[in-house]
Amino acid sequence: MSDTATRVLYVAEPPALWRQRQPVVVDCSVLAAMLFAEPDGGDAAVLLIDRRLHAPALLPFEITNVARTKLRAGALRAAVNDVLDEFSEMRIELHPIPPRPLLALASDYTLTAYDAAYLWLAGELQASLATFDRRLAEAAQKHLGL
Repeated sequence: MSDTATRVLYVAEPPALWRQRQPVVVDCSVLAAMLFAEPDGGDAAVLLIDRRLHAPALLPFEITNVARTKLRAGALRAAVNDVLDEFSEMRIELHPIPPRPLLALASDYTLTAYDAAYLWLAGELQASLATFDRRLAEAAQKHLGL
């Protein structure tokens, strides 16, 4: 994906409820955009101000994989390490995800198990789900009954 392409930030919840509810499940695409100062990262950061962030326990692995991709694309190791340090300092509550319901959601919505983990967590917490992934956003609209 081009670093200059603007992506759409999907929020799987009606805007009025988004403003009222504090917790939000945030996926790797949103955090990576913010942390790596991608063009659409600022929009995400504004939406997440004063929100309690939640994510599946797999998030550190996904962020690290993004960091690896950035290194391979030519980013400086020191800059990438700074981003990983910043991520480590973020207040994100990480949750273990049970495999059986994860498999069911991945199958029902034709998602990866990774994306299904974010969907399951949003349903379990009855929280908003913020993502740049259109397929995940559409699944969240259906699964969360919006």
